Amino acid sequence: MFFSPRRLLMGAATLALLATSAQAFDTRARAAFVVDYTTGTVLLAKNADQSLPPASMSKLMTLYIAFEAIRDGRLSLDEKLPVSSHAMSYGGSTMFLDTTDRVKVSDLLRGVIVLSGNDACAVLAEALSPDGTEKGFARFMTQRAQQLGMTGSTFKNASGWPAQGHVMSMRDLSLLAMRIIEDFPEHYAMFSERRFEFDGRAPGNVRNRNPLLALDIGADGLKTGHTQEAGYGLVGSAQNGDRRVIFAITGLGSERARAEESEAIVNWAFRQFAERTIVTQDKAVAEADIWMGSQEKVGLVAEKDISLLLPTLSANSLDAEVVYTGPIQAPVEAGQKLAELIIRPEGLPETRVPLVAETSVAAGGFLDRMMMVSKVLLKRLQDGPPTDPQEAS
Repeated sequence: MFFSPRRLLMGAATLALLATSAQAFDTRARAAFVVDYTTGTVLLAKNADQSLPPASMSKLMTLYIAFEAIRDGRLSLDEKLPVSSHAMSYGGSTMFLDTTDRVKVSDLLRGVIVLSGNDACAVLAEALSPDGTEKGFARFMTQRAQQLGMTGSTFKNASGWPAQGHVMSMRDLSLLAMRIIEDFPEHYAMFSERRFEFDGRAPGNVRNRNPLLALDIGADGLKTGHTQEAGYGLVGSAQNGDRRVIFAITGLGSERARAEESEAIVNWAFRQFAERTIVTQDKAVAEADIWMGSQEKVGLVAEKDISLLLPTLSANSLDAEVVYTGPIQAPVEAGQKLAELIIRPEGLPETRVPLVAETSVAAGGFLDRMMMVSKVLLKRLQDGPPTDPQEAS
């Protein structure tokens, strides 16, 4: 990757890297958030922090808490849970549970993931609620979401059933999807299951509604949602080689629009961006001035190779800036952090990379120090006395 210093002023240097601006995706969704999971690069954010009705996409929070309980030993996959009259009363998408049932946790999880069962959510909620009620579980969901950094989420029930104040942001939903993938890889395969038939009870509700699973584009999760108020939405994830893309969209007008928009987002994210190494560990990015050292400058290098997700058609320059407080007092140790490289791809978030000294620089001897002072004095003489601002006006 080519670097070209443009200026060096008070410890700041502006560099040029080969890159180009990202082509924005014009989504029809009311709100959307798209992130490259591998690099953490945000590719699209439209009303991403607006808290909106999430419909069944909020079931991901119920699943996250259930996965935590299984991990911690408070719940087991083979454990059978009772069905209350409250859970049985739910309409919409259900497993058709009744109060005579005791259902294995593994079946309830698939009932939530594949069938979007509102009744299954209520069963899990009542089993894990601090007070045994779904409302109590919803309060716990909100508290746990806040702890995970999901500041735009408030829950009133476990399933996303329409309720005043039950909201999530698309950024929160994407964060939640990432946490499920990171924290519970042992359960994640369930999200790619296309069918689940529970006891032959719901022949009309055995199919996973995620429209991407059958398209062979690497999709393997996570959850659809639909209510009249929310419109059609999807929290999706797809993997292509070493890259994974996670997105959340909502407010589409139909199942078809949701399917088309989701596929278009995945294809755009994979085809229009590629991961590139822009800084290598063994190559100096810039030099920093040294004060009273055995040498006047030291190379600045990254501690490791730095890769960024950039548009595939790279042609124009990408601004980057090396910032440090200088000149730096000697002695300096190799590997000592001295500066920061700030990379600003147009249309993408900036990236900050620590830079360290390439080599050690010892404190200068008497002659080195005298030469340094002489150069400073000579420069001041050449520059002349400072101009009085009043005289210049």
